[in-house]
Amino acid sequence: MKLLIVRFSSIGDVVLTTPVVRCLKQQLPDVTIHYITKKAFLPVLVNNPYIDRVITIEKSVDEVLEELKSEAYDYVIDLHHNVRTLRLKRALKTRSFAFPKENIRKFLLTQFKYNILPKVHVVDRYFEAVKHLGVTSDGLGCDIVLTEKDQVNLADYQLTEKQFLAVAMGAQFATKQLPIDLLVHCLAPINQPIVLLGGGMDSERAVAVVQALPTATIVDLTGKLSLLQSTDITAKASVLLTGDTGLMHLASAMNTPIVSVWGNTVPDFGMYPYFPGNQKQFSIHEVPNLSCRPCSKIGYQSCPKKHFKCMELQDVAAIRKDVIERMN
Repeated sequence: MKLLIVRFSSIGDVVLTTPVVRCLKQQLPDVTIHYITKKAFLPVLVNNPYIDRVITIEKSVDEVLEELKSEAYDYVIDLHHNVRTLRLKRALKTRSFAFPKENIRKFLLTQFKYNILPKVHVVDRYFEAVKHLGVTSDGLGCDIVLTEKDQVNLADYQLTEKQFLAVAMGAQFATKQLPIDLLVHCLAPINQPIVLLGGGMDSERAVAVVQALPTATIVDLTGKLSLLQSTDITAKASVLLTGDTGLMHLASAMNTPIVSVWGNTVPDFGMYPYFPGNQKQFSIHEVPNLSCRPCSKIGYQSCPKKHFKCMELQDVAAIRKDVIERMN
């Protein structure tokens, strides 16, 4: 049997498909698994032992469509379920299975604050796409495989494993980021080293934190590491402090304790850290009872209401206490 798994983006979503990939490989005899995604997310899958081949695109499925047709897949497992994947499935003329994306219910929640979403993690919804093949969840977490080149030598930064706090500085959208002044208040009492993680676009925020905490031991690694090297740092940290980000899901795959801070998005969408059977491994901090939240299922570059209460009203003392307790 040959399967094509489809998930084009983004980092966190791709990470959260890996339990399905593992269970397909382990539960179906002699199965061959191909996975198509955007090239930017190849690092998440490239070392996965349960995938026989990763196919990447830059922008359009047309780049590889003829190649996919020649593979003669038995089934397409659609874990993205949008217009693009519908077009792909029609072109391949192969039997396919998809998961319940719950877009109508998400729309009702974001537009009318009417919440009838099932209280089910998206990983468990992904498994709906493979139940017809007799595949079920094994109750384990996500898979990220790090190679030697992904390992970061902590001694280069005067760090000791499990004796520092990692902080995810960025997010795809600004409405998922804790404002710098509040982040500084969260970090000020930390008496262990703090490592700032993110891409080059997060360096300005990182510099602001460093300047605001001149007596703290801060290692700014924004823009200096690959995605998997950043994942390695989270694996070696005692705790990750993060917004609703891809790094949050990468860290959960490494079984790192997580303190998550939520702005315009909500855990009700089913995209919170995936720790099956160990819900104490992570915490969620959000501002309750805001009539405008969630305003989007993904995010914005600025608050549509101009007040940003979903982050500005965060209980900084509770976040700080949570981080310190988990570090100790």
